[in-house]
Amino acid sequence: MAQAKISAKASEAAAQQQQQQQSGGQLRGRFYRSTSMADRSSRLLENLDQLELRVEAFRDAASAMEQEKEILLEMIHNIQNSQDMRHISEGEREELNLTANRLMGRTLTVEVSVETIRNAQQQESLQHATKMIDEIVNKLLDDLEDAKIRLMSLYGACTSDVPAGPIDQKFQSVVIGCAIEDQKKIKRRLETLLRNLENSEKSITLLEHQKSSVRQSCNSKQD
Repeated sequence: MAQAKISAKASEAAAQQQQQQQSGGQLRGRFYRSTSMADRSSRLLENLDQLELRVEAFRDAASAMEQEKEILLEMIHNIQNSQDMRHISEGEREELNLTANRLMGRTLTVEVSVETIRNAQQQESLQHATKMIDEIVNKLLDDLEDAKIRLMSLYGACTSDVPAGPIDQKFQSVVIGCAIEDQKKIKRRLETLLRNLENSEKSITLLEHQKSSVRQSCNSKQD
């Protein structure tokens, strides 16, 4: 009877030990699987982090190409409308215009577009800012000097530098509501408009100076 009890306890202990070993093996297996999953997840996250850097670099490169296209078109346009073009022979001017138009056409064949992700508020702010600029541009011919002053006040609202004159507080609050990429584009547009205005003023001043010189020459001959 005692021997039977001893044998039963021994069998029970052996069964418990076997169960513990099996349980420990399962825990070890789970532990190894968890470690492997963590390593795999870490590697995937690291790859995505690297890809994110490449995506941002890709977008920056595309944005730079957008800006380069705008600059090229502006430079070609300025050459076509420069004072030098007005003071060459008609044949030379025609030939140069053909070359300029060819370059402009080739530039326009390059399509680069970087879409900006905006929420509803940012979209509304962009539309409002664009409308404010367009209203001034549409009145450029009415009063060039006033348009320049107003554009400078808009530009002052977009730059972190100390503005040379007053800034448009309303426009500034609108621009702040735009997406960062849109803020940069708005600033670039204003810079382009101001450059074009400056070139126009120089052309007008030069033209007026030439007219004055011609009048003085005519008066001298009459005298």
